[in-house]
Amino acid sequence: MGQKLKTAGWISIGVVAGALTTVQLQAVARGGLTPLPLEELQQLAAVFGMVKSDYVEPVDEKKLITDAISGMVASLDPHSVYFDKKSYKEFREGTSGRFVGVGIEISQEDGLVKVVSPIEGSPADRAGLKPNDLITRIDDTAVKGLSLNDAVKKMRGEPQTKVRLTIFRKDENRTFPVTITREEIRTQSVRGKVVEPGYAWVRLSQFQERTVEDFVVKLEQIYKQEPNLKGLVLDLRNDPGGLLDAAVAVSAAFLPENVTVVSTNGQLAESKFTYKASPEFYQRRNGADPLKRLPAALKNVPLVVLVNEGSASASEIVAGALQDYKRATIMGTQTFGKGSVQTVRPLGPDTGIKLTTARYYTPSGKSIQARGIVPDVMVDETAEGSPFAALRTREADLEKHLGSGQGAEIKDEGREKAREQAMKRLEEEARKTPEQRRPPELGSDKDFQLGQAINKLKGRPVLVSKTAVVEPKNEKKEN
Repeated sequence: MGQKLKTAGWISIGVVAGALTTVQLQAVARGGLTPLPLEELQQLAAVFGMVKSDYVEPVDEKKLITDAISGMVASLDPHSVYFDKKSYKEFREGTSGRFVGVGIEISQEDGLVKVVSPIEGSPADRAGLKPNDLITRIDDTAVKGLSLNDAVKKMRGEPQTKVRLTIFRKDENRTFPVTITREEIRTQSVRGKVVEPGYAWVRLSQFQERTVEDFVVKLEQIYKQEPNLKGLVLDLRNDPGGLLDAAVAVSAAFLPENVTVVSTNGQLAESKFTYKASPEFYQRRNGADPLKRLPAALKNVPLVVLVNEGSASASEIVAGALQDYKRATIMGTQTFGKGSVQTVRPLGPDTGIKLTTARYYTPSGKSIQARGIVPDVMVDETAEGSPFAALRTREADLEKHLGSGQGAEIKDEGREKAREQAMKRLEEEARKTPEQRRPPELGSDKDFQLGQAINKLKGRPVLVSKTAVVEPKNEKKEN
């Protein structure tokens, strides 16, 4: 990774006069002589004074300031956020792959907390939480009105303490409580196995600090068991992303050396950057390149990449790069569409902001922001289809989402019709038992999409999607 980006912050795929002086000094330091809107800042100071003196009861000055910062950053897009002391610590723990909590990846929908996916093997996973579940209460606190950060704080805690989540499950049209015991989440981001002689499956559930090392170890184990590998399935389904350099490394494992993996572009000079399939762009510390331990045959082994609506950010970078170079066949359903880069910048020793600083582009120059990666072969979740796929939230559905930067978005009438049909299926589905509704485990012999990927690698017919709907491309404006 370039030195400028290393010093800028972690890259992940908000008394008055004194505070205003600090803001001004930081603005000058970061961007040269940046003019500040003095009239608006005076209004902010006036409002602060009114609240402080006139509000019905005393308010904490520090909380007023931090809430103002939080609101300012949160108003930009769904992925920019202010970290207070506790959430900053938790964020750093999350990128290291260790934290105490229930074990879910979350987003927001209609003011509620939405489960993107439970972390495999976590307390939430064992309790039966599913993607698209909505959390309406955390213990006795209603989630409506809470920021995502505040919701995370309430779900985190000390090991072996309990938290009660009230869940609304759309596809069953019911609300129910789940009590979960918090524990240290040691996320294992890489799993894999030889599926059958000559063919293997490797799943990445998240891109963390140790993902690359774990990825190399898993492939070493597979090649030791199956030296003459005929085909590999790289499973990125429900992978919400993570660290950009880890995505670059995984891409580099399959691509020729020094080709472009992804480029980024934003306002700052350091956000205009091209990442290549070379150790300097993904090594975190001085030392041996872990990819050097991989068998040379991996560069040419036939490859299928599985993706779905839960594949986001860093996983889309990998899928986009391998698709552009025709190194792999991308199979599954259209991905989430998070094509923006967040940089974590410290505000002090224990607070910071995660700020969207750039869009990223695939090697061919495509922005997937608010659109996603469209698979080469659309494959449903089951042989019967994916009747509820249209109900799943993508980046383009999020309030205040960033545009692609490559033209205006078009409303997808086809997806709207698919949503209507999916809603009609909910009543029928609600009559089934929870066991009947539970999807097959990824990587199991009942995993339909994995079976179709193996068929593709063997040159056999693939059962293409019956229900998948592709969101339309963004129109490019002609000059």
